[in-house]
Amino acid sequence: MTDSAVPISDLDLFDDPVLVDPYPSYAALRGLGGVVHLPANDVYVLTRYDVIRNALGDWESFSSEGAIGFNPMVNEALTGTSLASDPPVHTQLRATLTANLSPRALRGLKDSIDAKADALVEELVNKGSFEAIDGLARALPLEVVADLIGFTGQVRDSMLRWGQAAMQVIGPMNQRTAESFPIAGELYAWCSTVTAEDLAPGSVGRGVFEAEARGDIPPNTAGHIIHQYLGAGVDTTIASIGNIVALFAAHPEQLALVRENPSLVPAAFNEVLRYWAPLHAWGRRATRDVEVDGVVVPQGAKVAILFGAGNRDPRHYEDPDAFLVERNPIDHLSFGYGPHGCAGQGLARLEAHAVIEALARRVGRLVVGPEVRVPSNITRSIEELPILEVAPA
Repeated sequence: MTDSAVPISDLDLFDDPVLVDPYPSYAALRGLGGVVHLPANDVYVLTRYDVIRNALGDWESFSSEGAIGFNPMVNEALTGTSLASDPPVHTQLRATLTANLSPRALRGLKDSIDAKADALVEELVNKGSFEAIDGLARALPLEVVADLIGFTGQVRDSMLRWGQAAMQVIGPMNQRTAESFPIAGELYAWCSTVTAEDLAPGSVGRGVFEAEARGDIPPNTAGHIIHQYLGAGVDTTIASIGNIVALFAAHPEQLALVRENPSLVPAAFNEVLRYWAPLHAWGRRATRDVEVDGVVVPQGAKVAILFGAGNRDPRHYEDPDAFLVERNPIDHLSFGYGPHGCAGQGLARLEAHAVIEALARRVGRLVVGPEVRVPSNITRSIEELPILEVAPA
């Protein structure tokens, strides 16, 4: 072990200006070290690519159990979920979660998602001007996930606010968290009482309850898994699709590259995720004294993983502040890594690839108005993105 002192910063990780544009803060923290102590938040932040990737792969040293959130109430509420558990419990819960999200399981959805994305983009392009977040970034994932899980009626109408609140309450106990807890509580209460009959026949949600009935997962955990599909999967995909539109509007030459070479679609989405990570911070707990980048993170310490900081680390990516679709950063950190790598990344890719393909096929150039960003504890997304003019391809 080393006796070197952990670098310290007076940064508040959840201060409004940091949440709106964290990248200058990320660069400053990276400059201090791979791990930096923030007394304002009582956390040790991981800032550099290799440090983050290694920690994500080492669940025995950096535990998720009771630790992914930045306040005790949310950690207690998430007890028993795959998000907030470690192997072997996590392994069992995740197997059911991912059974319906594997590439094979999702293959049958591709054509319908492609068709939905293309129809949305065609309709918006024909209007000549539109609001991209409500019209596209929210519209597609909400419809896809509602159909997949089998949400109906009022639950379907509540998905957006429930999904946003479920991510917001993962932050510290600030005003945003306090205001979101009652809304997240609605989702939690519904997931605690939902039955198979509340979900559409043949849906993935019904399948989760069937797995519980077979004994594939512990009793009374089906609702937790349904919670994770909505709580962790919708808000980040909405953020990513909004980022796709904004980045291609700002970099028309990159959209032109995809139009000329459609095989770049997966690479383009990887670069969107690297360039603007949809998640700001995610929690872990050090289970022992852990040496990281030459300093020691003490046992019991709260740890914050900064995906966006690692994704812009010049030690790993050349010219990291440039948006380049030909880069194809397949090893970006935005989907996590290791046992807790994003379970829904296959579905997110289907949706995002469909949007990129439709934009490349139908859009020559986008003229945008000012994007509106609202501070949010965990998900970094665009709230409003007016498209003032569309030049068809």
